Amino acid sequence: MEISDKLMCLFNADVRSEDDRYVIEVPRREIETGSVDPGEIYRVALISREEAEPSESKPKQSHTSEPQPPVEVGELRYVEIEDIGKQGDGIARVERGYVIIVPGAEVGERVKVEVSEVKSNFAVGEIIEEDF
Repeated sequence: MEISDKLMCLFNADVRSEDDRYVIEVPRREIETGSVDPGEIYRVALISREEAEPSESKPKQSHTSEPQPPVEVGELRYVEIEDIGKQGDGIARVERGYVIIVPGAEVGERVKVEVSEVKSNFAVGEIIEEDF
């Protein structure tokens, strides 16, 4: 299956019947990370659970599990610092609004980072090259 480069977020959701319509809820984190804006119109693609299941060689996951982080420890990324966090660290966003915290970076800087730590909702990247 081919997935568009324009994909903004990916999550599992139940379809719920509500009066004369069906509802799919967007997780709060998609709004909070800036991937989706309330009041805007988006295209929605539905993928059957059977097609979305992992292959037999991979461990099975519940259909309600969170999407995996889009980065891995040791991965090199080119990012632009969009914001400064509460602790003074640079904030960059990559796929699906996923945050990479970059200590020592300033807003507007474009840097090459090596991902040193990965959590479910953010990663930490160390600058290895500035102004690429």
